[in-house]
Amino acid sequence: MKVWSITLTILAGLMGATGVAAGAAAAHVTGGGALDTAGTYLLVHAAAIVAISVNSCNSKVFLLAGSLLALGAILFGGDIALRALAGIRLFPMAAPAGGMILIAGWLALAAGGLVHLAKRSEG
Repeated sequence: MKVWSITLTILAGLMGATGVAAGAAAAHVTGGGALDTAGTYLLVHAAAIVAISVNSCNSKVFLLAGSLLALGAILFGGDIALRALAGIRLFPMAAPAGGMILIAGWLALAAGGLVHLAKRSEG
C-alpha cells in the first residue's frame, strides 16, 4: 500500500502542475471559461489526494478514495481541457463519467473515515 500512496502523491503533483498551467492558459490564451474550470478541478483534487495519501492510515478504503479522485479528476479535467484547447473530446461521456467517479471518490473518503472511526472506538 505504501507504493500506491506514493504513486498517488506523484499523480497529485502532476495534476497540480497541470492545474496551474491550465489556469495560466485560461487567463492568457483562451480567455477563461472551460479551461479555467478544468484547472480548478485538477488543483482542488490534487490537494485532496495529497492529504489522503499522507494520512491514509494504511487503509485500502482511503487509497481507493484517492485513486477514484485521481481518475475522476483526470477524466473530467482532461476532457474539458481538450475541448477548450483542441475542440476534441477525450472520449464520449468522459467528463460526466469523470464527475461520477469524483462523487464516488468523495463518498469513499467519507466511508473510509467512518470505518476508521469505528475501528478506533472498538479498540
